[in-house]
Amino acid sequence: METTDEIGQVTIKDVYSTSEEEKESRRSKFAHATKVHPCYNEKLHHKIGRVHLPVAPKCNIACRFCRRSVGSECCEDRPAVASRIMKPSEVEEYMTETLKKMPNLKVVGIAGPGDSLFNKETFETFEIIDEKFPDLVKCLSTNGLLLPKYVKKIADLNIKTITTTVNAIDPEILKEIVDWVYYEKKTYKGIDGAKLLIKNQKEGIRKADQEGLVVKINTVLIPELNLNHVKDIAKEFEDIAYLQNVIPLIPMYKMDHLSKPTCEEISKVRDESEEHLQQFRACQQCRADAAGLLTEKEHLENKKGMKLNIYDLKHFSH
Repeated sequence: METTDEIGQVTIKDVYSTSEEEKESRRSKFAHATKVHPCYNEKLHHKIGRVHLPVAPKCNIACRFCRRSVGSECCEDRPAVASRIMKPSEVEEYMTETLKKMPNLKVVGIAGPGDSLFNKETFETFEIIDEKFPDLVKCLSTNGLLLPKYVKKIADLNIKTITTTVNAIDPEILKEIVDWVYYEKKTYKGIDGAKLLIKNQKEGIRKADQEGLVVKINTVLIPELNLNHVKDIAKEFEDIAYLQNVIPLIPMYKMDHLSKPTCEEISKVRDESEEHLQQFRACQQCRADAAGLLTEKEHLENKKGMKLNIYDLKHFSH
């Protein structure tokens, strides 16, 4: 029976519960994907390569710490950055050449520089990958807003792993992180946008688990906002996610005045959260066009491009 918490949100704990035996069974089932994925298995950082295809420039939420940037001047090693946007028609040739250069490459993913599910090019690209490179493990990153809508389509494309960024499950906290959410041709600001995003993230992650997909939760640690809340996120998803990746805030854009978490803060939060959800402790906060081993800094060749502002609606594709 569904119940609600103090802010009127349906909690996963009330509708979905997993025993320890079921958790272990799920981990075994997921081994086919996690044993070759360096973003899910820390032991593979120096062995297995991955490539991110920057085909998804458009985004549908406005995170205050995010500044997407595309172009030859993009020399930063962080998410939401790419040297250029790749067209799906370029993917086969690029992958063929990349595999020749990097024979240890086993994983292909789409991680922006916008939200993967908000760009139709993501699905066009995965269709090509599924047909031409079926042996590669496919993964994507998303903010989760459109996850309930596309879970079945994701599974049908043989995508095995999904990373969903969840920075808060309390809308009072999330509204300080996300200014607005654009959903079904309408913009939701503040608390309304936060509630909608949380609702869809919970529903989407639950459905993804039911489809047999491996879910990793990314959480940006923002000391002034969610330092004592990250463990609540881990507890909320402990029955339906495989892993949590707590990553430090890069103070920039509308959060350039906030503090980057200390090593002690990150370690403490991870230890607390690990009581509920296995922690990944080796994230490199990769670019949207990264290639090779996670310990390397390879990416697409520089070409002329454009800066993308997440607050500019003209970059929405649908």
